[in-house]
Amino acid sequence: GALCRALPPRARPAPDTLRRARFDRPQASLDFWRLLYALLKQIHGGQWAESDAIDNQIRFVKSALWYHGYDRPELYELPADGSAGSRELLLAFSWLLHTLGLLEQLLARNRVRTGDETSVCTCEDDLPNSQRCATETAPEGGLEHRVDVRYLQWLNGRLRFQWRSLHAQHQEQCKLLHKIHLFTSGSHVDQILGHFSVTETDLIRQPENYKQLLQLLESETMQLEAFLEWKQLEPVYWQWMETVLDNMVEEEYMCKSQDTHVKKRSLPKVTSCCPWADNITGQIDRLSRDLMSLQDQLHELVTRRKAAWCEKVKAREEELQKEGFSATARKIQESVELKLLDLTRLCAPKKNKTHGLCRLVLRRKHPASEMGFGQSVSKEPVSAVNATEVIRELQMREASLQRELEQLREECRHRLDEIAEGLDGVICISP
Repeated sequence: GALCRALPPRARPAPDTLRRARFDRPQASLDFWRLLYALLKQIHGGQWAESDAIDNQIRFVKSALWYHGYDRPELYELPADGSAGSRELLLAFSWLLHTLGLLEQLLARNRVRTGDETSVCTCEDDLPNSQRCATETAPEGGLEHRVDVRYLQWLNGRLRFQWRSLHAQHQEQCKLLHKIHLFTSGSHVDQILGHFSVTETDLIRQPENYKQLLQLLESETMQLEAFLEWKQLEPVYWQWMETVLDNMVEEEYMCKSQDTHVKKRSLPKVTSCCPWADNITGQIDRLSRDLMSLQDQLHELVTRRKAAWCEKVKAREEELQKEGFSATARKIQESVELKLLDLTRLCAPKKNKTHGLCRLVLRRKHPASEMGFGQSVSKEPVSAVNATEVIRELQMREASLQRELEQLREECRHRLDEIAEGLDGVICISP
């Protein structure tokens, strides 16, 4: 009961559904398919609709479970009409509880947000720039002969226009938020906040919305209380799930013994005609042929790559002989500097990277003289994130990406110059 109450209201099953699923009752199958569909839809940020056909729901649940790494084949062999398999669905549900932290994710996603929040991410890729450039290099002979460059330029221009429009809207939103926070400064009961949020300001202007917000907060409070009760009783649930697994093992053992007895009685018929054995043998032969062909293709690809690299090495040796010593030393120095930059980034002490939603709280340089209602200035909370520090870190990240972009552009220029030199009778004018 505590587990069911901790789930979102729209996907809350009856406790009796879990008891029926323990004994693999077909009456609980459809309820479990709908439960998993609603929960996984919320995790993946999709729109949950009861009008979706049951086969579409089952297909989505199977694909989502496969995406998260659930590889029990018995689940994917269940019928598409949802007429059986409630115990398998109970196992999948319990696996989600243990592996993904299902309840924690749902509580975080369905939280009632009364403050103004923004997403902050200062995480960086663990892969160094040099390695990332090497891994993201496009293969030769790609799509340049099949895609019109003008179409790509049009797509790039459209993307840049939409990005600028989104940036302008975000700037306008920040200005309006700053006005609300500034005009309501000193009005909040909580001294750490000091000002109202958009939701709180709207409640002051439209008090009739207060009842709806109160209902949402009460529902969330009941759900959190059920979650705390569930965390205390969680070991009981997993002991109960151990009994479910024991029942499954016993039933599988009984089914195997019965199948063995039937095979012994009808041995001539089974040995005379085994279509499933022929099917498996054919699949094994087909897989063996595919593996052999893949091995041949891989060997051929390695041979071609080795030959291409040998040609590149020879061309590079000739280029170094033609170029002056200073230009070569400069390129080597730039490459060494980039590698040292990657090494310093990797060897530097790891800071606590910020990732997720943070509430926006206005802080001014001299709040003591500008605070209203004679309130004193409170200390910042321990987990507070300063916007100035985030901006500085993002600017450093931007500078690093800008250096990487310039390096890639320089490589593209050299590549285009090499291609242009091989074209006789063609004049290339840079834009």
